[in-house]
Amino acid sequence: MPVVNQAIDDIDLRILNALLNNALLSNKEIGETVHLSGQAVGARVRKLQDLGVIEGYTLRWNPELVGLHVHAFLIVFMNANHTHQAFREFVRSTEAVTEVHRVGGEGCYWLRVRISTVAALNKLLEDVLKFGNYKLSISVEKVK
Repeated sequence: MPVVNQAIDDIDLRILNALLNNALLSNKEIGETVHLSGQAVGARVRKLQDLGVIEGYTLRWNPELVGLHVHAFLIVFMNANHTHQAFREFVRSTEAVTEVHRVGGEGCYWLRVRISTVAALNKLLEDVLKFGNYKLSISVEKVK
């Protein structure tokens, strides 16, 4: 990884990689791998947060175990330019839409959807049609 920000050094990148592999590591555990004290690692993590390199923390989970059995991807083709803001508000307020990207290339937006049933997905698709057309792909297996 090339360093773009001069305030970040190789040790910072090693700390970042450790957190990317396991965000539950303690500062002490990270310190053992980068040869710093836990306190020094904590200071560097705070610096990475202050610089905006670390934006937050997340966790991996199994959506199917909580009833979200359908994993779909939508490419949305907007009907008109004036509907973009309303569409953005719609996707922000729709819990089943877990990720949205404004894209160049095919379509206007790409959406990741996690939803309980095909019937619920069909209702979501009907709502999307208010803003434009879509192309739907259903995930059959997560590879990575």
